[in-house]
Amino acid sequence: MEKNTKSLNVYTLDEVTDKYIGKRGTPKRELFESELRLELLGDSIRRIRQERNLTQAQLGEIVGVQKAQISKIENSLTNARFDTILKVFAALNAKISFNVEILNQKVEVNSSSKELVFQ
Repeated sequence: MEKNTKSLNVYTLDEVTDKYIGKRGTPKRELFESELRLELLGDSIRRIRQERNLTQAQLGEIVGVQKAQISKIENSLTNARFDTILKVFAALNAKISFNVEILNQKVEVNSSSKELVFQ
């Protein structure tokens, strides 16, 4: 009896995403990645809120927004204002950091004045 030695092709996530969503830099891919980031942000907020034993209404009250706004942020149904997102994480006592990549520019930090210098 012969063994079936048919092999499976293995693809990386980037290869599959490039094929079915589009290459990096294309409008469809940029939209996909933006939506993915928003979904991850919303999931993080929900998880931390639940770990802190807060309801959406309680978190909304602390932040100064309605419960519906917290729900929309957690479910990635809105483009919340940046300051609202910062207030939510502050209310949750969670540290956040954002990476900003400026393409085709060199950025330096002036250590004495703490200013960014774009070249």
